[in-house]
Amino acid sequence: MFDIGWQELFIVAVLALIVVGPKDLPRTLRTVTHYVRKARGLAREFRSGLDEVIRESELDDIKQEVRKTANLDLEKEVRDTVDPSGNLTAEFDPDDFADRLKDTVESGPPTGPMAGPAAASGEISENSAMDTASDADSAPAETSEPIRKAGG
Repeated sequence: MFDIGWQELFIVAVLALIVVGPKDLPRTLRTVTHYVRKARGLAREFRSGLDEVIRESELDDIKQEVRKTANLDLEKEVRDTVDPSGNLTAEFDPDDFADRLKDTVESGPPTGPMAGPAAASGEISENSAMDTASDADSAPAETSEPIRKAGG
């Protein structure tokens, strides 16, 4: 802590012998040792007090984390994670989805040239009839607007 070497200790001992004298030196060393022990005890007590404060602050942090977890609204967290802007919830109509699902299930599995993914949703592109009739190697042309089946 103080980085005192043997040379410095020797100089202090010689000065103490000259200043105090050989007769009073043992009593003076006992007194100095007593105060050094008291200072070390105070330092130890101070350090243990600081350690206790640190432990209490860590416990307070842990308590706050537990309280935060206990008050967690899981439904809100999932909603905020999946749809943070709220656009998905605003655009989704459960009644329309249920009706389309019911129509798809009741109509049975799709057959014929419309047996692709567009047939399951009831949508067909303008060129799908031509695409199925044309060569199998050619890629189907996509359009931006789907055409709905009549009655769907």
